[in-house]
Amino acid sequence: MKVLLLYPKFPKTFWSYDRFIQMAGLKAFIPPLGILTVAALLPSEWEVRFCDRNVRLETDDDWDWCDLVVLSAMLAQRTDFHALIQTAVDRGKKVAVGGPYPTSVPEEVIASGAHYLVLDEGEMTVPQFVDAMATGAEQGVFRSPEKPDVTISPLPRFDLLDLEAYLMMSIQFSRGCPFNCEFCDIITLYGRKPRTKEPQQAIAELQVLYDLGWRGSVFIVDDNFIGNQRNVKRFLKELIPWMESHDYPFTFVTEASVNLADDPELLELMVQAGFYGVFLGIETPDQESLQTTRKYQNTRSPLAQACQAITQAGLLIYAGFILGFDGERSGAGDRIRAFVEETQIPQPMLGILQALPNTDLWERLKRENRLRRTEQDLLEVGDQNTLMNFHPTRSLDEIAQDYITTLWTLYEPANYLKRCFQHCLNLTPNPRLRQNLHFPLQKGLRLMLQVVWLQGIRRSQIRAQFWQQLWEMIIRRPRSLNLYFGLCAAGEHFAEYRCLARERIAQQIGHDPLHQLNQPVAVV
Repeated sequence: MKVLLLYPKFPKTFWSYDRFIQMAGLKAFIPPLGILTVAALLPSEWEVRFCDRNVRLETDDDWDWCDLVVLSAMLAQRTDFHALIQTAVDRGKKVAVGGPYPTSVPEEVIASGAHYLVLDEGEMTVPQFVDAMATGAEQGVFRSPEKPDVTISPLPRFDLLDLEAYLMMSIQFSRGCPFNCEFCDIITLYGRKPRTKEPQQAIAELQVLYDLGWRGSVFIVDDNFIGNQRNVKRFLKELIPWMESHDYPFTFVTEASVNLADDPELLELMVQAGFYGVFLGIETPDQESLQTTRKYQNTRSPLAQACQAITQAGLLIYAGFILGFDGERSGAGDRIRAFVEETQIPQPMLGILQALPNTDLWERLKRENRLRRTEQDLLEVGDQNTLMNFHPTRSLDEIAQDYITTLWTLYEPANYLKRCFQHCLNLTPNPRLRQNLHFPLQKGLRLMLQVVWLQGIRRSQIRAQFWQQLWEMIIRRPRSLNLYFGLCAAGEHFAEYRCLARERIAQQIGHDPLHQLNQPVAVV
């Protein structure tokens, strides 16, 4: 069997970092860990080719060579995913699909023409699919209500990657989250009981990356890295000596819940192991909205103090915020903006609430008859600036205005640069790391020179601020210079993205939400 593994393109989103990736001479942010794991689950006698379409497009030779096309996708990749199914069918190829999007809405994938739906978690369903193929099955849906023990998960096929195309590598330590946020589909897909790999299992994946020559940042893609705190501490205590013996070849970033701030031992272990950053789902500083959406873990201690504790421990904070919760009071965007300025979080991801299929929010809104379109059209979500797919409790136009006004102000270049500078100063330096973000010398110099040209020479509005802050960074935080330059470079992406978000929202609501502020659309 000759198998062509394809990973669809992402549209331009907040997290795509398009301009940053281009400036650094890269192709994509991180590799697709799921489909690399699927590749490892396939029979060893099957021949495999892999193409991440965010890095390179498949060729006619790839299509002619293969017997079977395997696709994996998230909701944001929906458009390219369906186009690939159609292309494969038109070429007379069998198509097998899996991943979070097909698992959530298999009826869409069936309608698009896929032959095999390999849903839920691959450790359970890929063997079912392989057995069916051995018997000559022409189609099938393979599901498992049982969640696999991830200690049986194989090493992902990192050898299929063009390592130099990516900003970071990725591994996974756990699946699932113990919390019960109403809007989140993670607990629907992976359950509320976090399942972890064994420490040496995860370290073996890092060893493979090391042996392949990777030296740089690694994103541990768990949806809540600290969901099982006992096991994650076991992992970190074994990771630290491995990192020390290998002279800290990697730095790590991950996602965690805000209660990370309540565990000083865990924070210290993460820093000792080489973590430089963490993404937090803060969502909103409004306590009423947090209660409404069942984000109770964010109500147990003051959020600003939690952020301060994490930053002082030495971890850069990335954070997500959402507008549009039920019962949300006017001015929610202003309160988010004030919180971001108080905590100096450089890159707040602001989104508009969407009801994702099969979540508790989706089911509640369905009962209340508040879903806005047919179930298929409801899936026109997956980007942070898509308008809401349900009827909110405050005006949709007001939420759209709030969103764009807040996003526009947060990513005004001078505001963004100031937060990057202040956050880097607030970070407690980690003496173990020579640099927070690893970059190959040539690509790092290329990125730095472009930042200097764009922000230190070309743009008169921020020129003086750029040089003043850079000089202070050299004097006060020289170890964080590469992190600071990386944050500055990412500002080029966000400057473009806020304009794109404004245009998209204006098309959907029929007018420019910033018209009254007399703000130009073009990037300065």
